[in-house]
Amino acid sequence: MAELDEGLQASGGNPQVLTFGTPSVGEILAERYQLEEHIGNDSLGRQLYRGIDVILRRPVAVVLRYPGGESAKEMLAAAVAASRIVHPHLVGVYDAIDEGGRAYVVREWVDGIALRDIVASGPLDAGRSVAIAWAVTDAVAALHGTGMAHGNVHPGTVLVAHDGRVVLTDARADDGATPETDIRAIGAILYCALTGYWPHAEAGVYSVPDGVRDSSGALTTPRQVRAGVPAHLDSLVADLLNPDLPLPSAESLAGELASMGTLDEDEMAEEGGRVDFDAFDSAAASPVPPKPAGRKLAVGVVGLLVLALAGTLAAARVLGDPATPEAPGATTQPGASASQQAKPQGQPVEFKIDPSKVRIVDPQGDRKEVKDAANTVDGDTNTVWKTARYPKPDFGGLKTGMGVWIDLGEAKQVSSVQVVLQTPGADGELRAGTADLGSSAQGDAATVQQYTLVGQKRESMNTTTIFNGPEAKTRYLLVWITKLPKESSSSGYRLAIGEITVRVQ
Repeated sequence: MAELDEGLQASGGNPQVLTFGTPSVGEILAERYQLEEHIGNDSLGRQLYRGIDVILRRPVAVVLRYPGGESAKEMLAAAVAASRIVHPHLVGVYDAIDEGGRAYVVREWVDGIALRDIVASGPLDAGRSVAIAWAVTDAVAALHGTGMAHGNVHPGTVLVAHDGRVVLTDARADDGATPETDIRAIGAILYCALTGYWPHAEAGVYSVPDGVRDSSGALTTPRQVRAGVPAHLDSLVADLLNPDLPLPSAESLAGELASMGTLDEDEMAEEGGRVDFDAFDSAAASPVPPKPAGRKLAVGVVGLLVLALAGTLAAARVLGDPATPEAPGATTQPGASASQQAKPQGQPVEFKIDPSKVRIVDPQGDRKEVKDAANTVDGDTNTVWKTARYPKPDFGGLKTGMGVWIDLGEAKQVSSVQVVLQTPGADGELRAGTADLGSSAQGDAATVQQYTLVGQKRESMNTTTIFNGPEAKTRYLLVWITKLPKESSSSGYRLAIGEITVRVQ
């Protein structure tokens, strides 16, 4: 349910106020707001209910916090400030009540889908990503115009309603809420929409996976994560997330995003330098903030409306990148994927790995764990190859490691290798070799010994980890795991690889 704002969990953080006591469904608060359904609790310890205003007979969302008083001061102050602003992309706030033992905010019930749930089915194309980011930026600009910062912009508070609106919910008026943090968060929203990842480590156990990082730990750009992201948009996201660069105002950023709605695909794809926000200063000073009038944003909003009307996560798949039509007279290279054919020469593209060219390397094992290797390259992260369960992370002291061997068919200039795990906490490295030494205990031992380290060893690999490729061309790769992560469902240790993606020049 998109109404539940799970929030983002800081590393090692706990909810500021724990929930204790749950109202009964059917209870009427302030003699007006009847609680209909408990939706859930967020990371700040607040309880969210769907309710009904028994006087106006309209659905409402009720956000409760225990206790009230000083502990609820920030929540209530943010609600009061937001209630003074009427904006199509801000959730409407109806009431804010402090009863001492508890406090609650009554706001508009938005029946729709959160961005975090939309991207769970895959990232969005450029037009729809810009449409969402512009709506959020326009809402934030309205807040900033009153001297208030939102302080809680993330994929759980950005909703696509079933009536087609993009709505920003649940502002927080704490000391950390500043216009600058809002603008940085909008850059993160764009990154999330374009890639399906949240570019901060504090995404925690909830919803959107942590941002994709290279072997040095640096955040990869949207164009490095997936093909088809326009260069101009990629530069904008990089600038907004770069803490060393100055930030534009929300109105200037809204103007920049609006201008992208008028660009053709080939114009957006042109290589360029950093985004020039100064060009929009005059627009920002205008009494009427710039609005997107171009066809591209209109198409994006229509696509989002289709998703909202569907009302299911499966519908999010229609927002994926459209197929690239072939140019007149174009020829198709046998064996090449659509993404490989569509990208300009020299830009990293995903290489389609032949499942028959993948196997498990287990030089010290009993060969019982070498099946299901094809699951690592079948395009589905839910189908996995996994090891046996071991009592310790070092394979119980029985072996030095295990890995996945990949034959690319011919020597390729490998740009990166992305590994998706079901559980974080493994240690691993990327190796490359010049020969297929056979599938046997002896061959596996020779493979591990003769293949050279090309990707930096990762301590505590995230669920999604990217290794840089070797400088020279290579045909054979080995993703080598030296430490197992702990299983959440048992006291044992086990590795499960959902997908390996190789990108080549």
